[in-house]
Amino acid sequence: MPKTVLPDSRVSPRFAGLATFCRYPRLADVRPDNLPLDWAIYGVPFDGGVTYRPGARFGPRAVREASQYVKRFHLTHNIDVCEALSMADAGDAPVAPFSIHDTLDRVADFATELADGAPGTRLLAVGGDHSISYANIRAAYARAGEPASGLALIHFDAHLDTVDEVWGEKFSHASPFRRAVEEGFVDPRNMLSVGVRGPLNSADDLAFARANGVAVVSEIDLRARPSGHATLNLLPITQFLQRLGKTPVYITFDIDVVDPAYAPGTGTPCPGGFSAAEAIAMLRHLAGVRLAGADVVEVLPAMDPSGNTALLAAHVMFEILALDAVSRRA
Repeated sequence: MPKTVLPDSRVSPRFAGLATFCRYPRLADVRPDNLPLDWAIYGVPFDGGVTYRPGARFGPRAVREASQYVKRFHLTHNIDVCEALSMADAGDAPVAPFSIHDTLDRVADFATELADGAPGTRLLAVGGDHSISYANIRAAYARAGEPASGLALIHFDAHLDTVDEVWGEKFSHASPFRRAVEEGFVDPRNMLSVGVRGPLNSADDLAFARANGVAVVSEIDLRARPSGHATLNLLPITQFLQRLGKTPVYITFDIDVVDPAYAPGTGTPCPGGFSAAEAIAMLRHLAGVRLAGADVVEVLPAMDPSGNTALLAAHVMFEILALDAVSRRA
């Protein structure tokens, strides 16, 4: 039997039944011989930390729906993810819609105890706004045994998310990684921010990253134009991975790293980003990393009636899970 048992799509159509992430079983329905889980995937329906357009609280529901057509075999990595990994939809974390801080505490406690707190079970959170990353990182750090140096972090985003505070709030979606670094959950010297672009509020927005050793690779840094044609230059990511070695890494993927032409359903869109194909190529380039946890955030379905943004987020989830499957095969 595979480690993750799916409904047979030739018997039970993908448009029938309860919508779970990628049709993976609910946590309560996992076969005993497939425990402990390798991945607990859960939603965080919260957008109280946004600084512009709200609505990402509906992201987990939209991603579940869009993920029904995500299949199990990864063509590029040549691996059946459901054969390699035991995965389950663990439901949604409890939230306190009127309080960012209370929500983050509730989410962190919920995630820490998921699947009986098994240390080998990784956590994949689906947001929700980017403030929820702090909570999932906190839980992932605890499950990793609270390493003294903190977790490594690969951060895909159009924005730095290291602002100190906005409107007197220190736990918004503009600040999760600053807070995670301050708490010791993340080692800033092993942090890579990929895809940052667009105008900043001021040059001071870069100060925290520069002072703490965060590697910032802008969208323009990842484009080489040898013959006037834009292509991805993945050397900066390769160099980071070589330095990282086998250090456990957390991946956080803000859907706004993708150009709004491909992913309009987000709260802080910024033109000039990556195509969907380029974003997936960058994720596949991470093959070999040891994952400590992950999240996919900032899907705002109301701004994308086509559903393309949620569909992309569902495939980003699958790409991240496939990275872990590949790592375990190696």
